[in-house]
Amino acid sequence: MGQLTKTAFVTGTDRGVGLALVKGLLKQGYHVFAGQYAEEVPQLAELKDTYSDRLNVLRLDISSDESVAGAWRATSALTDRLDLLINNGAILGDIGATVLDPLNYAEMMEVYNVNTLGSLRMSQTFMPLLLKSEAKFLVNISSEAGSIGDCHRNSWYAYCMSKAALNMQSKLVHNGIKPHGGRVLVVHPGWVQTYMQGKLDAGAALTPEQSADSILRLVEARLNTNAAAADCEYVDYAGNALNW
Repeated sequence: MGQLTKTAFVTGTDRGVGLALVKGLLKQGYHVFAGQYAEEVPQLAELKDTYSDRLNVLRLDISSDESVAGAWRATSALTDRLDLLINNGAILGDIGATVLDPLNYAEMMEVYNVNTLGSLRMSQTFMPLLLKSEAKFLVNISSEAGSIGDCHRNSWYAYCMSKAALNMQSKLVHNGIKPHGGRVLVVHPGWVQTYMQGKLDAGAALTPEQSADSILRLVEARLNTNAAAADCEYVDYAGNALNW
């Protein structure tokens, strides 16, 4: 690919916000590496037909060390740098059980492995490519559910705890790459019409495209600022600061 082409990797692109982020980045002229979990994703295949020169679709399970390593090998064979990494892939887990109910700890471990360790696997593995770019920009898609200060729920144990841990991980990663000119942005994508609960949440306030467009505007605005002076931010899709 041309060395002037901006490059981005997005995880969790089978549908929803992840797929919309891929579409948005392609429209902005990025060369996009899209991590696909399912065996077949027709919408990604259609995008590949349209953007054959700027879209690489890779099978990716972020809960697997081997899968992430394979995605890195495939990506590094095509580019020597990565301007933007968006860790979007996540799962929900049980949202009904409280401490007064039986809790599924095995499922909680699975959610944590995807939502928290999955993004860390990606960030650590792809960091050599990210730090070779000028942008050095990492985005972790979190949630307002990860805010300890504003916690109001009495359930959603797996999801809330995994996102709170993701927030801490984001700050640790930011502290590690800031001396090298890198930074991390933590974003709550809003209440989005997705299938995370097993069916379309049609009553949600935002379409995936609206959420993704807002997130990409946040990224663009921050890419135009001084990375060395920036701190790790935790914001919603509109740019409003959230309480850690």
